[in-house]
Amino acid sequence: MQVSSLNEVKIYSLSCGKSLPEWLSDRKKRALQKKDVDVRRRIELIQDFEMPTVCTTIKVSKDGQYILATGTYKPRVRCYDTYQLSLKFERCLDSEVVTFETLSDDYSKIVFLHNDRYIEFHSQSGFYYKTRIPKFGRDFSYHYPSCDLYFVGASSEVYRLNLEQGRYLNPLQTDAAENNVCDINSVHGLFATGTVEGRVECWDPRVRSRVGLLDCALSSVTADSEVNSLPTISALKFNGALTMAVGTSTGQVLLYDLRSDKPLLVKDHQYGLPIKSVHFQDSLDLILSADSRIIKMWNKNSGKIFTSLEPEHDINDVCLYPNSGMLLTANETPKMGIYYIPVLGPAPRWCSFLDNLTEELEENPESTVYDDYKFVTRKDLENLGLTHLIGSPFLRAYMHGFFMDIRLYHKVKLMVNPFAYEEYRKDKIRQKIEETRAQRVQLKKLPKVNKELALKLIEEEEEKQRSTWKKKVKFLTMLLLDFRKAFMFENPDFQVDEESEEFRLLNPLVSKISEKRKKKLRLLEQQEHPGKEEEEEPEGRPSDAESSESSDDEKGWVDEVRKQRRLLQQEERARRQERLREDQQTVLSPQFYEIKAGEEFRSFRDSATKQKLRNKTLEDRLKLEAKNGTLNVSDTTVGSKQLTFTLKRSEQQKKQQAAEKMHRQERKALRRPAGHLKSRRQRGRPFP
Repeated sequence: MQVSSLNEVKIYSLSCGKSLPEWLSDRKKRALQKKDVDVRRRIELIQDFEMPTVCTTIKVSKDGQYILATGTYKPRVRCYDTYQLSLKFERCLDSEVVTFETLSDDYSKIVFLHNDRYIEFHSQSGFYYKTRIPKFGRDFSYHYPSCDLYFVGASSEVYRLNLEQGRYLNPLQTDAAENNVCDINSVHGLFATGTVEGRVECWDPRVRSRVGLLDCALSSVTADSEVNSLPTISALKFNGALTMAVGTSTGQVLLYDLRSDKPLLVKDHQYGLPIKSVHFQDSLDLILSADSRIIKMWNKNSGKIFTSLEPEHDINDVCLYPNSGMLLTANETPKMGIYYIPVLGPAPRWCSFLDNLTEELEENPESTVYDDYKFVTRKDLENLGLTHLIGSPFLRAYMHGFFMDIRLYHKVKLMVNPFAYEEYRKDKIRQKIEETRAQRVQLKKLPKVNKELALKLIEEEEEKQRSTWKKKVKFLTMLLLDFRKAFMFENPDFQVDEESEEFRLLNPLVSKISEKRKKKLRLLEQQEHPGKEEEEEPEGRPSDAESSESSDDEKGWVDEVRKQRRLLQQEERARRQERLREDQQTVLSPQFYEIKAGEEFRSFRDSATKQKLRNKTLEDRLKLEAKNGTLNVSDTTVGSKQLTFTLKRSEQQKKQQAAEKMHRQERKALRRPAGHLKSRRQRGRPFP
């Protein structure tokens, strides 16, 4: 595992190390693993994670279980099962793959775009169907709502293949001579294509008409950049509903808001190489842009570099494993790159052991060591007499010094100083002596914080060491030397306040406990020397003296605590009297409140009533609302309670409602027919 760090961001390369040829037998591979230490110590996260010659594209399935990669030579696709950490299947193809896409959550539906204009559809069992487009394709995207495949390439037209009907639809006619890349926004379905003229055309798939045009070539030219050719669009990626990142062939990445034709940010890679892929990392608001030489991670709001990654071989494609800190790369080498960056996120579930491994490495940091070379400065070369080698192949200039072969360094060192071994031996002996001395409790000066506590601990430690009880003690208290508790004597926030109430109440108990500890030490010493105990025991002392002393100690401790509590109460009374005296001397001026315009003054009874209602519990308030008739409680079908509140009507609203009700009754009486009145008269019923 190779570890690199930039801006204090650790990057772990899991694919470094020697790789064994495929044509070797298993027996020879095992023999090489036994002989070669580098082969034995390498980390093989996924078995056979490589291509015969070159890997061109790499992607992860939507469910995250499968990793698919295409390569050459021969043209093929390989699928790796992350749950099994091995190769699941391999299929050889007729021609090289430009790009591919998985239409399903797993590997059961794959579409390949070949460099000979063919489009292949593969199912779970294998090859399914093949068709052809009129022009050479360079990229394609899948529109999920309409089941359309949009192909762009060496043509001004965007070809549409409907997978539901199984036929080609009318193409989209663009203003560009050729189109390089395309992408579809997963939120609202906007289709965008990047042209060779440095423009981005946006289309609405519902009406098949162009809705926007961005001139990115002009916006990519900054004051520091040198333009030798027309910048073309080489990468395109949507993020969310409004954000879009565009990569150019001159090495710039432009970040757009779809509501504006001006870029929010322009990031230059400073290499002049075409941008091959752009990815968004939402948890840290980062953008990962890659050309054939470097992968840069930078903040999408400020453009500040977060970290960068520069593999040994050229990059063809980059894939960010979803919801994790793992990065997969397709390189111009048989081995595919696997990088783990813990800052970006946790390791995937299928390799969760990487988190524990990296945590152990961070707890025990080691400096970078070159086993075969020795770094020397110019002063070291003067001491060795090798200044004449500067500029020769024996010295490789690096920063403020040189790298030289370790074997040459040892030979010259032995010739210059033949007694180097004796000095080395003396240094080792001196180190051993210092290690044994470091085990003792050595404190040259007291700390700045909690000096009294530190002095007390030192005295207790010295007393333990002087007593004979130290033979039975297996673990000595080294609080001052323990790095986990060193902040007690460094941080001023942990200073013991001896004037506080808690300390004054606990101090008698702590002092009595320390005295009991000293008595226990003396008793243990007397048990080891019984003769001495009999001689030192005073005459006339009863056998139960110890119990009586313990009871006396408890009484003394209780009296001391009561005394401290009385003192604290007296101090509190004195402080209250002082505050009362200050309040009496203070003259308060009346404060007037102004009523705003349009407000009616009410007595303070309303505010008092509201305050009382606010102090009541929820149960009391609900009962009051139910009593007033403004609350309705009912049971729902799922077993929970439903509360309905109605606003309380004012007197004016009640009068208005009564008048409207009377008016409706009068109008109803006027609309009644004459026969109705006659029938009521015959029956002897009164008129309404």
